[in-house]
Formats: sequence, structure tokens, C-alpha cells
Amino acid sequence: MSDGFVFSAILYNFVAMKPIDMFRRYPWSTALIVLIWVLCLVPAFPETPLDNVKLIDKWTHIVMYMGLCMVIWGEHLWRRKDEKPNGKRLFLFGFVAPALMGGLIELAQAYCTFGCRSGEWMDWAADVVGVVVGCAIGILLAACRAKARKDT
Repeated sequence: MSDGFVFSAILYNFVAMKPIDMFRRYPWSTALIVLIWVLCLVPAFPETPLDNVKLIDKWTHIVMYMGLCMVIWGEHLWRRKDEKPNGKRLFLFGFVAPALMGGLIELAQAYCTFGCRSGEWMDWAADVVGVVVGCAIGILLAACRAKARKDT
């Protein structure tokens, strides 16, 4: 079976999955995705004491996407307790999808919020940095889990 076929089968299964099934299988990931969309598209935020911190917006993006990727990896590893993690699925949904989601949110902020929010490429870059860091932590979690399973 070719990698392209497997990849398209995984993508088809995800697209064909009903939202309620996705929420049942991956509740924390789904809730975090919805929360990120809401927070990124809400018209305005009140002033906070952290507004004076240099690059606080970029740090927020990094932490949001790092957390999202860690949750996706954690839920995937938890659901597959007795199996080897599906690397292709993790690459698609733990790396590619969050990075694309960050780009889509920036485009939505630029073109769909009627000037209330602005889409910035540097925000997307911060999203991708968060995705990379979250995936690195996820890979470490998977390696630790594999070592623990091997030792028992």
C-alpha cells in the first residue's frame, strides 16, 4: 500500500468524521481548537498589565499552539495506550493541521473581522514556532512512553 493512499485514507476518515464523534474521541483537542478560534476572532480584548511586555502577542501565539500540539499528541498517545503511535496521523494532525489553522486564523483576522483584528505574518510564524516546540515535546513524550513500555 502506498504512502499516498494511506495519507488520503487518514484525511478522508477525518473529514468524514462527524463533529460529535471527533469531540468524543478527542475532547480536549477539539475544545482547545474551538477556544483558539474564538479567542483569535473576538473583536477586542480589554487592557491588561501584560500589554507592556515586549512581544507578548507573539509569546501568546507560541504558548497557544505549543499547548494545542501537546494536547493533540497526548490524546493520541493516550488513545493508543497499547499500540505504536501512528506517525503519519500525528504528522498530519499534530503538525500540519495546527500550522495551517494558524495561517487560516490570520487570514480570517485580516479579511473577515471588518478591521477589528489584523492578520500578521509574524503571528503565523509564532504559531509555527509553537507547533514545532509542541511537536518536539510530543516526540519526547512518545519516546518516554515507548521506553517505559519496553522496560516492562
